[in-house]
Amino acid sequence: MIKFLDLEKINKEYKEELTCAFNRVVDSGWFLLGQELANFEQAYAKFCGTKYCLGVANGLDALILIVRAYKEMGIFKEGDEILVPSNTYIASILAISTNGLTPVLVEPSLGTFNMDPDLIESHITEKTRAILVVHLYGQTADMNRINQLAKKYNLKVIEDAAQAHGAEYNGKVAGNLGDAAGHSFYPGKNLGALADGGGITTNDEELYVVLKALRNYGSHIKYQNLYQGINSRLDELNAAFLSIKLEHLPAVIKKRRAIADIYLSEINNPKIVLPVVTNKNHHVWHLFVVRCDDREKLQQYLESKGIQTLIHYPIPPHKQEAYKNWVNLSLPISEKIHKEVLSIPISEVLTEEEAFEIVKYLNQY
Repeated sequence: MIKFLDLEKINKEYKEELTCAFNRVVDSGWFLLGQELANFEQAYAKFCGTKYCLGVANGLDALILIVRAYKEMGIFKEGDEILVPSNTYIASILAISTNGLTPVLVEPSLGTFNMDPDLIESHITEKTRAILVVHLYGQTADMNRINQLAKKYNLKVIEDAAQAHGAEYNGKVAGNLGDAAGHSFYPGKNLGALADGGGITTNDEELYVVLKALRNYGSHIKYQNLYQGINSRLDELNAAFLSIKLEHLPAVIKKRRAIADIYLSEINNPKIVLPVVTNKNHHVWHLFVVRCDDREKLQQYLESKGIQTLIHYPIPPHKQEAYKNWVNLSLPISEKIHKEVLSIPISEVLTEEEAFEIVKYLNQY
């Protein structure tokens, strides 16, 4: 069986380094908001090219806290609108609605899966306060056009960079392409912890100061609470693990791009629609997602050949019970995407031989 993602094999490559980090943290007796976290935050901010980074408990919290901080700063208020891709994972949308703001769904481009900048302006109203951009599957969105529209209408740009560690756009790295960005270090990400984990990057000092309190019960000084904050802190152990993995991330991206190049050049079955790549430096291939009219049959066929695949994501947000008020929305591009997409194996431990085997069966389908 070719696994979709072999986390055991991935982490085995770092086992000695991870074990040393584990022993160092355990021996220190310090497990939260310590030097390991400070070191990782500094390193990841440098990697993204931002002034600030904050480690938080997970990627969803990262996005929730950004929106919450803008509320505390008086920039957002309940009832305001934030534009968000209609085909994203539900976390991007939850971050908006959890804060009492209104998500406004914008259709994506069928080729890149990212928010279609041609459709953004028609969704902007007097209540719009931000565009939440998702660099889906590892490819950055069209940030020049998005930032131009944001500037025109005085909107904030929030990046959901959960799947885009190290993705570039015009020489800048995801997480440094808007006003603030949320990152996920879920174990399956290109930069994955050994548990849930997340981060926030920004160049805005005022926002950073508010966020730093919000993630820690609303407190900068113990027992003094400026805000009604939450407990969302990246722990010392996973901060230490992430520091190790961050050093290897450029090599991870290089290997994933090599597998993607095989797929893009060798898959030639007209039934299989390949993703559109705007620029090779814009994509870090967290996922390699194809489209097929009879996706379920294709998935079953690949399973019979010993190839594990996943569907990201089978149900569009506007068809979820959690957002049943959207049930009558017509979003044909998103609906087509969610009906047809299939994620095939890609990782830094997938061999070229395995990639060519996957290509062979896709072309024979």
